[in-house]
This record gives sequence, structure tokens and C-alpha cells, in this order.
Amino acid sequence: MDVLWMLRVDELSHALANLSMFPFFDVAHYVVSVMALREQPGALEVSRVSPLACWFSSMLFCFGGAVLSGIMLAEPPIAPLTNSTSVLLASVIWYLVFYCPMDLVYCCTALLPLRLVLSGMKEVTRTWKVLGGVTQAQGKYKDSLLVMIAIGWARGAGGGLISNFEQLVRGVWKPETNELLKMSYPTKITLIGAVLFTLQQTHYLPLQKHHLMLLYTAFTVVNKTRMMLTGSNVSPFAVIESAVYKTLFTGYSPYAALTGEEQKTCIDTSRTSGTSSSLAKTKESNGKGAAGKRTPAPQSESLEAKKESENTETTNCKKMN
Repeated sequence: MDVLWMLRVDELSHALANLSMFPFFDVAHYVVSVMALREQPGALEVSRVSPLACWFSSMLFCFGGAVLSGIMLAEPPIAPLTNSTSVLLASVIWYLVFYCPMDLVYCCTALLPLRLVLSGMKEVTRTWKVLGGVTQAQGKYKDSLLVMIAIGWARGAGGGLISNFEQLVRGVWKPETNELLKMSYPTKITLIGAVLFTLQQTHYLPLQKHHLMLLYTAFTVVNKTRMMLTGSNVSPFAVIESAVYKTLFTGYSPYAALTGEEQKTCIDTSRTSGTSSSLAKTKESNGKGAAGKRTPAPQSESLEAKKESENTETTNCKKMN
């Protein structure tokens, strides 16, 4: 039974490795990418004001990985646009998603069952993109692990890595959304895939290429489906990331952000200083009030002395009389 199961898995992995991405999987990739652009804040308004800018942004979403990897390999960045069939197909999808009468195409593709299928097919194309980038880098820089990982990562997640440039095309500048500052799930999973395929291609990972393709594709599709059904954006590697970060990258630094205990100490100190300052102000005001009350004392004493002198003069006058 185990042998039959292994044979079936092997056949399935070979069938997946020989699967053609054009046209169905490429169409799914273009649809999901253009829909992601449309759901960006302000993208719909840009499509009405400047269709050319909207089209160019859509092409960056669809072919951003190939453009970025070409730049990194000193190849013409417009080389991916030389495939007229792919560009025409992506352009038709862009027009239907943004300008279809009654918005029928977007409304239909936004339905959860259809969107699950399209997103799963897009994750399948991610495997081919990452593997293609790793293989392309290996052909030029043999056994250079860092270059292979970087090109595979750029090829599979280029749309996210160049998101700041794409935003500039739409007149938006948000440097805080840089993927290197806060990586999204697709960027993380693509980086992991680039590392795995690089290790496999350099024979550091004892696993057949088609088997790794099957495992990686199954993981990405299943996890993407789970995240969409549950509406969760939490990465499955969040626990590992937190443990590694706390272990390796949270050393003591006097310039680091204040921790909760330090903040509490500062708050207590400020409260104490505030209380002491308020007490000092109260004492000072009381002192001023007491001084104000004491000031009339010399005047009353002078009045009494004047009365006594007048009484003395009156007595003397009476005696003389």
C-alpha cells in the first residue's frame, strides 16, 4: 500500500513538473494581480483620471518579478514586455477588471469560490517563477548561493518588492510600506522557496526537484486557501520568527525603544516629580498668602501708637486746664 502511494505521489509530482502555465495559470495570475491593484487605495480613481498610469501599474503587478530579476542580472528591464501574447492577455484582463460594463468581471471574480481557485492557481505559478529565477541565476553564476536566492526571490515576489516604484506611478509615496521593512506573507514564502530551491539545485538538499515542487506548491496552495477562508493574515511562521528575533536580534542597547518596565518606571518617576512640584507650589502659594495676611500688622501697630499719643496729648491738655 505504501509503495502504491509513493508511486502515485511520484506520478503526481512529475505531472505537476510538466504542467504548462500558459494560458490558464497565467490568466489566473493576471486576474489576481490586477484585482490586487484595483483594491489598492486610490487605484480606481487613478484609472478614471489616467488610464495609461493605471495600465502601467497593472503591468508592474503582472510582470514585476521578471522586470526586477532582469535589472539584477543586468538584462533589459523591458525584456518581459517583448512577449506580445502575454502583454496583450494581461492588457485585456486589465481592461475588463477596471472598465467592464456594470463591473461584471470584477464582481464575478471577487466571489469567494472563484477567487479561491484563482488564488490557488496563482500560487502554482509562484513555484515556477521562483524555480525559473534560481535556474536562470545558476546558469550565469554557478554555485553562487546568495545570487541564486536573490534572483529567485525577486522573480517570485518582484511585484511586492517594487511596490514603492509602482506607487509612484500612481502618484503615491509611502516609504513605510517598503517590503524590506515589513515583509508580507507572499514575500516571506517566496524567500523560503528561493532558499529551498537553491539548496536543491546545489545538491545541499537531498530531494528531487519535482518532489520539492510538489511539496512547496501544496504548502503554498493549502496555506493560502486557509488564510482566505479564515480571513487571517497571520503568517504560519510567526512563532518561529518571534523566537529567532528574540534570541538573536534583541540585545541590550541604550538607544533601543523603551520596554514596558522602563516605561512604567518613567511614568512613576514623572508622577512623583509632578506630585512634589505640586506640593512645592502649594507651599509657595500658602507662604505668599500668609505673608499677605501679615503685611497689615505694621499698619495696625502704627494706628495704636497714634491713638496712644493722642490720648497722652489729651491728658496733658486736661492737666494744663
